[in-house]
Amino acid sequence: MRICIVGCGAVGSLFAANLATLADVEVWAFDLHQGHVDAIERDGLTLSGAGTVHAHLRATSDATSLPPCDFGIVATKAMHADSALAATAHAFAEGAVASVMNGVGNEEILARHVSRVIRGTTFPAGKLLEPGHVQWDVKGDTTFSPFEPAPATFEEVEALADACTRGGMPAAAVADARPAQWRKVIFNASTNPIGALTGLSHGRVCERPDLRALVSALVDEGKAVASAQGITLDADPEDLIDHAARPDVAYGHKASMLQDVEARRPTEIDFLNGGIALFGRELGVPTPFHDTITTLIKGVEASWT
Repeated sequence: MRICIVGCGAVGSLFAANLATLADVEVWAFDLHQGHVDAIERDGLTLSGAGTVHAHLRATSDATSLPPCDFGIVATKAMHADSALAATAHAFAEGAVASVMNGVGNEEILARHVSRVIRGTTFPAGKLLEPGHVQWDVKGDTTFSPFEPAPATFEEVEALADACTRGGMPAAAVADARPAQWRKVIFNASTNPIGALTGLSHGRVCERPDLRALVSALVDEGKAVASAQGITLDADPEDLIDHAARPDVAYGHKASMLQDVEARRPTEIDFLNGGIALFGRELGVPTPFHDTITTLIKGVEASWT
């Protein structure tokens, strides 16, 4: 089995390194960070922190050099998915492509470029320490299902989930991944931008009653939008938020949006709070808190220019 990780940043590196430990899986990574690509090609890919892995795989920033692949796992920032798939789609002409990106609407983007899409959501998190070395901050599960408008076969979904699980990234193949996906979207949209706006880690956000109340208000709006779609969440995001705030889980973790703000990179706000608000408008569900947070993050981004 050959798998290409499209976007080998923090989360993509977690999948790439773990999958590359399997004798029956050939892993390629496509990323535009040339220094990271060069380090992986030269020295391999190292994970440290919540898990320690060192693996060798192929990495490239030249999409034309990618061989035909059985699977793709897209882990770019959501706003980069369209250009990344436009460049790499040829490698998946006979394969299936899964999203593990943050937010909603990503599978629709993949379906513009490939014929078989796997809906996915993943909870592990980390950060790039230096080229070729990623800190694994948080372990967690991944859920895959066929994407309804352009589905991969369930056998393909099962095969990808099995490879991830055997490689150390526990994954489940289910008929509908939307309950898990929306749980994560609500979790991220309720916590990440608060961290980005305040500079606080997840645990420090949660230990302030005023900020925790704001988080809950965002959760409630997200739940209402999910319910309006007929989605029953597989677990309560509130429980996940409190669990992650524990010192032994992710108290000190800086959310990816905070990492983006500190680096003055564009955030995924349009696919998180903006995505929930968009679904809310389409379904007639008011989302004033998500609208406000979206505006504030966009204001932060505007201050950089």
